[in-house]
Amino acid sequence: MKNLLIIISFIISFTNIVVAQKSFHDFKTKTLTGEEFDLSSLKGKKILVVNTASKCGLTPQYKDLEALYKKYKDHNFVVIGFPANNFMNQEPGTAEEIAEFCEINYGVSFPMMQKVSVKGKDQNPIYTWLTNKDLNGKLDSEVKWNFQKYLIDENGNLVDVVPPKEKPDSEKIIQWIESK
Repeated sequence: MKNLLIIISFIISFTNIVVAQKSFHDFKTKTLTGEEFDLSSLKGKKILVVNTASKCGLTPQYKDLEALYKKYKDHNFVVIGFPANNFMNQEPGTAEEIAEFCEINYGVSFPMMQKVSVKGKDQNPIYTWLTNKDLNGKLDSEVKWNFQKYLIDENGNLVDVVPPKEKPDSEKIIQWIESK
């Protein structure tokens, strides 16, 4: 019986280690247009993941995100937007309305994914991974508001989280993008 408990304990510990080693690249999602997007296609790139909203005081960050993407997209960097309606109903639109808003108002050309929930019982699995140290192997966090940013390295590992009010072109983010 004692040996059985030791074996079960080992299996549980090993399972937790394997789960924690799952990378951002292991996920698939859908774009705003409904096409499957395999995040493994981003291997070798630094990724800035942002939950976005069209009716938020921080919505003008779309402009900075687009400028950052244009400046560094040819240097193994990409921005990915995940529209979310978790905060005061600030992203109520359909996929078509969100896409139109982003294009008309900010000329967004970086990849925009389907609208997801970034917290709560219906949290998207990608955000569950981003916010749970047991899964991402790096840190626990809570999505505090729209435009919270997650830094993902070239190997699909979580590097850090950047608060919503910190601009996309902050010194911290620029240094991370430009670091080797």
